[in-house]
Amino acid sequence: MKRLVLLSGLMVGSLAFAGELKGVKMPDEVTVEGKTLKLNGMGLRVKFIVSVYVAGLYVENKSTDPATILKNDEARRVDMKMLRDLDAKTIVEAIRTGFEKNSGAQMGALKERLDKFCSLIPALKEGQTLTLTYVPGKGTSVVGAGEATFITGKDFSDALMSVWIGKSPVDDGLKKGMLGQ
Repeated sequence: MKRLVLLSGLMVGSLAFAGELKGVKMPDEVTVEGKTLKLNGMGLRVKFIVSVYVAGLYVENKSTDPATILKNDEARRVDMKMLRDLDAKTIVEAIRTGFEKNSGAQMGALKERLDKFCSLIPALKEGQTLTLTYVPGKGTSVVGAGEATFITGKDFSDALMSVWIGKSPVDDGLKKGMLGQ
C-alpha cells in the first residue's frame, strides 16, 4: 500500500510540475479548432544569463523527437510568456536568426512569408503571452496584441517551429524543455 501511495504522489507531482516553470503556469491541455492539444513540455529561454521567456509546446500527440513533431501534419502551438519587456525588433531578430539557421536552402521560398510574419510581432511586456498556432490547411497564426493573422504553409510552420526544436535551436535548454526531456 505504501508503494501505491508513493507512486500516486510521484505521478501527481509530475503532472503539476509539467505545467509550471519559473512561476509561469500553463494548462496541460488547450483546444485549437476543436482538437485537444497536450502540453508536450515547457522550456526557459535564457540570453546572457537573463531569463527572457517561458515557452510551452502543445501538440496533438506528445513526443520527445523533434523530427516526429515536425513530420506530423497536426495542429500545434507555442505559447511564449514574457519574463521581461521585449521590443518587437528584439523578438524578430531572434526569430529571423533561428529561422535562417534551420531553413538553409528553403529560405528563398519562405522569405516573403517570414517578412509578413515578422511584421505581425508586437512589442511585449512582462507577463504578456505571444501565441503561435499551426492549423493544418490554414497555416500559422500569430496572436500577441490583436487579431490572429494566418501565414500559409506547413513548410513555414516547420521552419518556425525549428527555431525552438530544430537542429540549431535558439536555446538548447529551451529545446529540451519543450520536448519534455
